[in-house]
Amino acid sequence: MGRRLLSYRSVVCVLVVCLLASSLRKVFFAPRADHHIQAISVVELDSPTSPTSTDYFPEDVRLKKDQVSLPERPQPTPLGTHHYGDDGLLVVNPDGPHPIFELIQRAEEDWAGKHDRASKTLDEAVAEYKRRYKRRPPLHFDKWWDYVVEHNIQLPDEYDEINHDLEPYLGIDPLDLQKTLEELEERDEVITIEKTDESPYIEVVDHNLPAGSEERLTKRIWDILLLLVDVEDFIPPFRAVFSPHDNPSMLSDHGVRSMALAAAAAGSTLKRSELPNIQQTGWLSACVPSSPAWKYPLDLDNPPKRTSPKTFISNHRLVMDPCLNPYLLYNHGQFLSHDKGPGPQSTLVPRFSFCSTLIHHDIRPSVPYGWIEDLLPRSDDPPWEEKVDERLLWRGTNTGIFHGSKTRWRDAHRDHLVSYVNDMDGTVDVLRSPLNDSEPVGEPIQLRKAYVNPALLDIQFAGKTGSCSPTLCEQLEKMYDWRKMQTIKEAGRYKYVFDIDGNGWSGRFKRLMTSNSLVFKSTIYPEWFTDRIAPWVHYVPVQVDLSDLYDTLTFFRGGLHGEGAHDDMARKIASAGREWSQKYWRREDLTAFMFRLFLEYARVYSLDRDALTYKEDDLG
Repeated sequence: MGRRLLSYRSVVCVLVVCLLASSLRKVFFAPRADHHIQAISVVELDSPTSPTSTDYFPEDVRLKKDQVSLPERPQPTPLGTHHYGDDGLLVVNPDGPHPIFELIQRAEEDWAGKHDRASKTLDEAVAEYKRRYKRRPPLHFDKWWDYVVEHNIQLPDEYDEINHDLEPYLGIDPLDLQKTLEELEERDEVITIEKTDESPYIEVVDHNLPAGSEERLTKRIWDILLLLVDVEDFIPPFRAVFSPHDNPSMLSDHGVRSMALAAAAAGSTLKRSELPNIQQTGWLSACVPSSPAWKYPLDLDNPPKRTSPKTFISNHRLVMDPCLNPYLLYNHGQFLSHDKGPGPQSTLVPRFSFCSTLIHHDIRPSVPYGWIEDLLPRSDDPPWEEKVDERLLWRGTNTGIFHGSKTRWRDAHRDHLVSYVNDMDGTVDVLRSPLNDSEPVGEPIQLRKAYVNPALLDIQFAGKTGSCSPTLCEQLEKMYDWRKMQTIKEAGRYKYVFDIDGNGWSGRFKRLMTSNSLVFKSTIYPEWFTDRIAPWVHYVPVQVDLSDLYDTLTFFRGGLHGEGAHDDMARKIASAGREWSQKYWRREDLTAFMFRLFLEYARVYSLDRDALTYKEDDLG
């Protein structure tokens, strides 16, 4: 009896539970008129693959796909954009990606574009010449093109450096120009070369050199003339004057240069007597009055401080211009050697020099000094993966300025480099190095120099003191940690190498570019190949004040422990640099530049410039 009663009660309990469940189902699942049903994950209840779904919910409860309201996935915050200035610098936006990602991408696209647009035929080259320079090419331009084709010269349109040097002279009366040249030949320390109708050869015909130095200095000019041996038959008669020294000295006056350029553009010429009076304002004489260089007085005792935000080089040629970047006047021996600057030339003086700045008007040849075909033996320059030292390497002498009691040698480029990177006091601001371009670069972080400098940099003077008075030489020996010069094999252990100006342009750049190392380069001298190389594709450009040095180095090699490194990108640029050196800086490339330069110069020098103009392919 007891068991029956228990069974009866169990049945009743089950019935009660079922009734309650049914009631609750109606309460919780019945649709309400004032609410929409939302779900994060909903089965497609009307799907033919779910036949039982219609038995579980009433028709008015089942959701169609277009009725489902899903929460929106948060969108990533767009990164900020960096600012590209007219001075050749990119100003960093902390909310943007690390700028080197962008600089490399842009440089690669520009480099590819140059090749895509390059002339393939003589007619195309003539048309491109006219488009760029608004005049016809010089006589025997077709012979120059034959040389280009025969020797597979790359980028045959990229010779704007020649136009930069010679175009102003087209605005000067050629008779006056020849008179200026005669006066130049009377100056000290010059060498004269000539090509005449009577001789097929270009020869050194005169010089004004210190006794005992004639053979050594004239050899430098003969080395240049050897580049023209195969093509000198096609170069018209001319006379030219060379400086045998490393650096330029023909400071331009902005008014004179501007007036000459305007005359050249108009197809007219000016007498020397028609040129404006020059400004006696030193280096600033070469700058347009509205330029940044004129914004503040040139006070070498109180140099302006370059503050944040961070900047990187976006156009290396523009960054070399002290009119746009006046800090160069405070940081480079080329300018500091003459304090606020000498007086400018009263006219345009057509003197050839081994290098020039953007405020001088010295004419630049392609210089074979330091040229090599390859680093041999190749075992001295191991592949990237086998280079074991990831510090940035530099060894060199203390050239760049004379070290005396009255010169500002401490601020000159080489002294500044060695002092700056070996300072163990204080901190340095360095940008983070995100692994990709989808993260903001952020604000710089402070790192202790005592940790950073020994770990990242191996930069010292080497050899013996020079360019100094006896007193200063003794001081320099104690001031710097002088090292021995390195062999090619010793230098080959380093992944990263630095190149910097000396008294003039760097004579070691060709050798460094031929290696498997990544070259970091700081310079104020545009060279014959400036239009024919791509910073961020073939080398890493660095500002003269070194304000971007740590940021560029840590981007590639990473922080103290390699964090944030972009080794593959570094290896790619190093490899592209070596390939460029062997493909774009052969002796044939030096000759192609010199051939075209002297075809242009012969026309500038001639009293009948029209007769030395290429006309066979005149397109009207």
